[in-house]
Amino acid sequence: MSETLVYVLAVAGCLVAVGGLVVALVALRRTRRQTRPAAPTGVDPLRDHDADALRGDPRKLRPGDLVEIRQVSYAVRGSLFLTEGEWSWREHLLEDTEGARRWLSVEEDPELELVLWTAEPGATVTPGPPTVDFDGRRYHSDESGRARWTGTGTTGLNPTGGLRYHDYRTSGGALLSFERYGDADWEVARGERLHRAEVMIYPQAGPEQVN
Repeated sequence: MSETLVYVLAVAGCLVAVGGLVVALVALRRTRRQTRPAAPTGVDPLRDHDADALRGDPRKLRPGDLVEIRQVSYAVRGSLFLTEGEWSWREHLLEDTEGARRWLSVEEDPELELVLWTAEPGATVTPGPPTVDFDGRRYHSDESGRARWTGTGTTGLNPTGGLRYHDYRTSGGALLSFERYGDADWEVARGERLHRAEVMIYPQAGPEQVN
């Protein structure tokens, strides 16, 4: 047997051995993923129950409740419960003493995330591109999808329906949201993340009622 043939056979054997090792590692990783216990969706194991008891629980906010955000008082006029697959979150329509309205979104991912949204009715930008320039800032596409909502209280929407959304954010964390309810035009809003200590809730509502 020539030296060249011996060398070729040796290389081929090494390749077969490496290929078998890769297959074994992939199978092991798949097995680990399949046997790993799934984390509960939308549940924070480190939830701050003391803060909920002291400042009220944003997850239980309902129409009729009062909310103080950054020392501004709002009444909850209506609420939307939104679902997308197995995921869910809530958006609440707030109104201050002068009649100005804003939305507060409450989501667990798994930590509690509170965002105060201000509508931008004069905005001419539309979603879709990887980046959007608005009011001197460049926002980058974050996520998009479709969801269903069920409304309670006064929201200006039908009791149930579907929406499309597309969220953007800057590198510094500023938020820009596009939402389209049914066949209506895109609605644009800027979002500010809130610290838990900036929100105080005063429950006023009785049993929740769905429209």
